[in-house]
Amino acid sequence: MDFNVLRNLISRYCAGEEYWVDSRTVYICHKEPPPAAEAYIPQRYPDNRIVSSKYTLWNFIPKNLFEQFRRIANFYFLLIFLVQLIIDTPTSPVTSGLPLFFVITVTAIKQGYEDWLRHKADCSINECPVDMVQQGTVVRTQSSKLRVGDVVMVREDETFPCDLILLSSSRGDGTCYVTTTSLDGESSHKTYYAVPDTMAFKTEQEVDSLHATIECEQPQPDLYKFVGRINIYKEREDPIARPLGAENLLLRGATLKNTGHIYAVAIYTGMDTKMALNYQSKSQKRSAVEKSMNAFLIVYLCILISKAVINTVLKYAWQWSADHDEPWYNHRTEIDRERHVVIRAFTDFLAFMVLFNYIIPVSMYVTVEMQKFLGSYFIVWDKDMYDEELGVGAQVNTSDLNEELGQVEYVFTDKTGTLTENNMEFIECCVDGHVYIPHVICNGQILSAASSIDMIDSSPGGYRREHEDLFFRALCLCHTVQVKEEETVDSIKRGIHLGKPTSFYISSSPDEVALVEGMKRLGYTYLRLKDSHMEILNKDDEIERFELLHVLNFDSVRRRMSVIVKSSSGEYLLFCKGADTSIFPRVVSGKVEQVRARVEQNAVEGLRTLCVAYRSLSPAEYEEACHQLSDAKLALKDREQRLAQAYDLIERDFTLLGATAVEDRLQEKAADTIESLQKAGMKVWVLTGDKMETAAATCYASKLFRRSTQILELTKKRTEEQSLHDVLFDLSRTVLRQRSLSGLSVECQDYGLIIDGATLSAVLKPSPESSGSGNYREIFLEISRNCSAVLCCRMAPLQKAQIVKLIKASKEHPITLAIGDGANDVSMILEAHVGIGIMGKEGRQAARNSDYAIPKFKHLKKMLLVHGHFYYIRIAELVQYFFYKNVCFIFPQFLYQFFCGFSQQPLYDTAYLTLYNISFTSLPILLYSLIEKHISIEMLKRDPTLYRDVAKNALLRWPVFLYWTCLGLFNACIFFFGAYFLFDNTTFTSNGQLMTTNTQMMFGNWTFGTLVFTVLVFTVTLKLALDTHHWTWINHFVIWGSLLFYVIFSLLWGGIIWPFLNYQRMYYVFMQMLSSGPAWLGIILLITISLLPDVVKKVLCRTLWPTATERAQRVRADGVHEGSVSPATGPDPSPVAGGGGSESDMLCPARTCEGERGGEGVRAARTYDSMMSHNPNYLLSQPLDHAPSDGEGCYGH
Repeated sequence: MDFNVLRNLISRYCAGEEYWVDSRTVYICHKEPPPAAEAYIPQRYPDNRIVSSKYTLWNFIPKNLFEQFRRIANFYFLLIFLVQLIIDTPTSPVTSGLPLFFVITVTAIKQGYEDWLRHKADCSINECPVDMVQQGTVVRTQSSKLRVGDVVMVREDETFPCDLILLSSSRGDGTCYVTTTSLDGESSHKTYYAVPDTMAFKTEQEVDSLHATIECEQPQPDLYKFVGRINIYKEREDPIARPLGAENLLLRGATLKNTGHIYAVAIYTGMDTKMALNYQSKSQKRSAVEKSMNAFLIVYLCILISKAVINTVLKYAWQWSADHDEPWYNHRTEIDRERHVVIRAFTDFLAFMVLFNYIIPVSMYVTVEMQKFLGSYFIVWDKDMYDEELGVGAQVNTSDLNEELGQVEYVFTDKTGTLTENNMEFIECCVDGHVYIPHVICNGQILSAASSIDMIDSSPGGYRREHEDLFFRALCLCHTVQVKEEETVDSIKRGIHLGKPTSFYISSSPDEVALVEGMKRLGYTYLRLKDSHMEILNKDDEIERFELLHVLNFDSVRRRMSVIVKSSSGEYLLFCKGADTSIFPRVVSGKVEQVRARVEQNAVEGLRTLCVAYRSLSPAEYEEACHQLSDAKLALKDREQRLAQAYDLIERDFTLLGATAVEDRLQEKAADTIESLQKAGMKVWVLTGDKMETAAATCYASKLFRRSTQILELTKKRTEEQSLHDVLFDLSRTVLRQRSLSGLSVECQDYGLIIDGATLSAVLKPSPESSGSGNYREIFLEISRNCSAVLCCRMAPLQKAQIVKLIKASKEHPITLAIGDGANDVSMILEAHVGIGIMGKEGRQAARNSDYAIPKFKHLKKMLLVHGHFYYIRIAELVQYFFYKNVCFIFPQFLYQFFCGFSQQPLYDTAYLTLYNISFTSLPILLYSLIEKHISIEMLKRDPTLYRDVAKNALLRWPVFLYWTCLGLFNACIFFFGAYFLFDNTTFTSNGQLMTTNTQMMFGNWTFGTLVFTVLVFTVTLKLALDTHHWTWINHFVIWGSLLFYVIFSLLWGGIIWPFLNYQRMYYVFMQMLSSGPAWLGIILLITISLLPDVVKKVLCRTLWPTATERAQRVRADGVHEGSVSPATGPDPSPVAGGGGSESDMLCPARTCEGERGGEGVRAARTYDSMMSHNPNYLLSQPLDHAPSDGEGCYGH
């Protein structure tokens, strides 16, 4: 036995859980530490193979079969098939086995093909060549052979093969540039750092001589979190410990850019890498249609059992008399007759179950899967949802929720990057009340027209002061922007100004780029970071150098970032920028009130604001700060908490310098999209981390709030004045009073609710005061339910998910949709019934974790109102039609038992039983469910109210289901009794055969069943033809082709002596039936009678109680041109070029010039600004404007 393995096991389970669970030790180049250091315990880690496949060659068949038979329908048909094999049943096992085999095989082929593609992708990744350092030389090997502790060399434009810690790079400062597009979609360059003690190792020999270990946390999926430390051993010296963080970790899948080569050590390999941990499957979402299918299936299962029980009881009741014993031709043996009556009854019950089991449509499931899979391509192929700027179209990550797009009742949307462009434009900065407004500076691009600087000084004199210089220096130093001075970056020419190469700024944050470029316009240019020194060019064209000592990175909890620099004069300065709520409480001096007023005014106008402050540090304070940061960074346990405590102690006693304002424009047609969604009956909620004033201005600009909307405020500011209990009940009384008045002839008031994160936490937090603490949630839900729109501001990512979960769990159980573009939106995207990611500038994490991904917010309109509407109509018809045609199929078999002594005699031939759902009636409904368009796309986009016709699962409710079932029962009775009366009078011919006197047709069991089956196939196919609105050549080919195929098959099946059959009961039956003229007339008559009630019902409903969709169809049929205005839709909300001037007509009572700050957001928000200035408490006052709204409905009631 290997004693090392035994020692590892003993150490793992006996040396303490914390060491093994919380951390791992990596030995660089697999070198043992010095004897005086810690004990060397080799650890076993997974190799670097990536396995995304589900099956192997050996386990595919058993594993796939196990997964497929976990589905209740497949398992049920397997049981039926086994019953047919075990006992004597009236039908052949082929009738159940063949359809089941077909479904299982098709699904297995589809899943096997998908897994084979995953195997190919895995092999291409695992066999990728990698350069590894071994014994001072570079050796090329396969990626799958890498082990934890190996040192690799990665060259420019190569992808990292596993998670690595950077040791050194070809750049002198030990940094490298990386893009993480494949991980989070961010195309910007990120800077990563080597620790100072290893950055000097530049060659393979030097790297191989490194003697060090790395202690780090165990693998976890957070891409942006890493905690570790490196211990470097030198001869006759104590080991040197340096902290390692996310800035040192190179993730698998990221790409090295603008750096010659690097050396790095592998710490996480294979399935332990963060990329692999993030690719784990998400929880399965089920659509409302699937739940309805399962409910209907249970009903039909109960009907099936009831039929079997009724027939079993009636059989034994009928045979109770001696005259009605078991017929001799059933070939029952004496052993069968002598069995116990209970066993015989149970056997007969199973036989009846087998006879009637076709009422459960096994092929429906495979048809639904094919419809969803093939139908999803219509979204991918939609040219209207292709974005030329990004070069991408819509993506479908799961096809299981297509129909759910037509059932959305609540839309939860992010603001920044979703409603807005996330393309920042520097507007102004304010320093001690002095306002500076340069010309327009677009993020990532310097306009040639803005060669001069336009500074507006709001104070007399306009002299420069020390604080202004400090402010400009702070914004040039407090950031993580990178400078590219080359003309070509990643083969793309950028940074060209007046034909000459200039510096070009890139950063992971668009805000930072806009601010640094804004400072460049105002005379302070950030040049570069070189040898840990930041260089800036001031207004006097003098280069100033500041040594960068520490960066206190931004995080969403602190909502600020800081840098500690040392000026050329030796002064230590701490510069900080962040949200006003995180800066103002830490300020001890400065013109706070003037800056606060300007910040509030800019926020009301919809601008993103940041405050800037500084603190001068004495050498003793700097040393203390260094000590606090060093201790926190070296901690392996609770490093984030200790860093937060250190930051809190350092970032205090600030002097306020000023504030900045950056504008994030509304996306194109965002307002039109929200307006359309509201008209369609959806409640739209905006969930954002921005401050209330900024978010509210955006909501007005995007038409979420209108000029007639009365705003209800549920914020921390108000709950400080009143208790949360009182505020909630006041708001509840307000909305309930309006709801009680809405039934009278009083105009309905439109409400909008604003709630912040702090108040939401209080609402959701259980209160120990009383057992009825959950009432706060119910009151909040009642208030929000009566508001047309809700704005949730200052929201943490987890709170976004909590909001979605709260609405999902409410008593109405509405269908929810969440849409966002950033990593902070992933939680709510995963929580909602349907998650949509926008492929924006905040990365692709949202798109990767979503069910669907679209380039822009405006594409949501067509996805829901057109694709969602069509998907739901199609699949609802598919489900109802499948149950309908199977009722038509099996109920005549049930009726037939009353005429054959309950002998379990099949009415139909085995071939008909087997092929009915597979061949004769499958293709027409599949094609219908793919291409049916009951109304034009233009009409659906122009009249969003048509969406309401299919909302709340309207076509799969119980009344509709009962109608289809009753229609099937009626048709089945017509088929059976109509054919029965055709055979009413029979006589014997000279050769002993029965012939009907009224049809002159040979009479027999199979002739009767074939006649019923012929009427059945033609009726259910023509029923689908009557329901089809959109006819193409494919429809004609499939519908009439299916009927023709049935006729040809029947002729061949009954016209040839098939050698592989041991019976020929259908020989010449079909030809003989069609040779009778009255039989032809009877078939046509029965089909007409069967279809007549459905036609009459459609005509009456369309005439007396037409839906909005049927009215629109009538308008189209009457030839009204597409540009007409229907009473229900109002004018066509076509977009207006030039910044959306027409949208603010409906939005604001005041009009402003289109050129002001270039956006609908600012124009709309100026009204908000003026209302605030006249009435600071307007949020709780009367409606903003009592003028009638432009065609708005009262969505809250």
